[in-house]
Amino acid sequence: MSYETITLDIAENIATVRMNRPDKYNALSSQMRAELAAAIRKGAAEARVVVLTGNGKAFCSGQDLSDGGSLANPDLERTLRDEYQPLVRAIVEAPVPVIAAVNGAAAGAGANIALSCDVVIATESAYFMQAFSKIGLIPDAGGTYWLPRSIGAPKAMGAALFGEKITARDADAWGMIWEAVADDDFDAHWKTRASQLANGPTVAFSKIKQTVRESWGNDLNAQLDREGKAQGVCGGSRDFQEGVLAFLEKRSPRYEGR
Repeated sequence: MSYETITLDIAENIATVRMNRPDKYNALSSQMRAELAAAIRKGAAEARVVVLTGNGKAFCSGQDLSDGGSLANPDLERTLRDEYQPLVRAIVEAPVPVIAAVNGAAAGAGANIALSCDVVIATESAYFMQAFSKIGLIPDAGGTYWLPRSIGAPKAMGAALFGEKITARDADAWGMIWEAVADDDFDAHWKTRASQLANGPTVAFSKIKQTVRESWGNDLNAQLDREGKAQGVCGGSRDFQEGVLAFLEKRSPRYEGR
């Protein structure tokens, strides 16, 4: 499909999805949400890692409040069910790692779309903001799920109630994201990280995603069983054979992703 609000580039097993409404700080319109979900699914099917980032100064400023619907009678439940949930699920259910390269402000749903990704790398000048309470709403797009699991209930509650900016450095220190990187190094750094994953053991990465995310709903016995089944799949992969052979031969592995 053709895209009007985003761009998709697939090269060297890396699918780079860029939100492309810089004049709107990449605010999420209905069209953008649909295009993002489609592009992430396409990228996950054709590459070995997906990167989600933004063009311009912002990563994503959240919901475009001027996009359709009447503020007098908005059907936000429908919007979340039909438009945001498919986007979050496209990220979570992707069979390859999804990196959020947060190049600037990530506010509202934009912050939580980033937190839905498997790895979040942010430039140090970026910030995250649960801006929902500022307009009488609660964190959505998975915010009430990701926040307490990443930073604990006290920080999550404060972030939701006060809606204040959380700097990338604080987000890193709190465990909300994987890392904050100096602005000058940001582009080169996330591209190197993406390349690492694109050339890694894709079967294992897929099972890492599944088992870690499933662990939040499992007790120990259920998770031990899940680990065993997932490890059985990994052990039958060509990547495992190559990894062991490379270790024994004292060389770098050449993973094929299968």
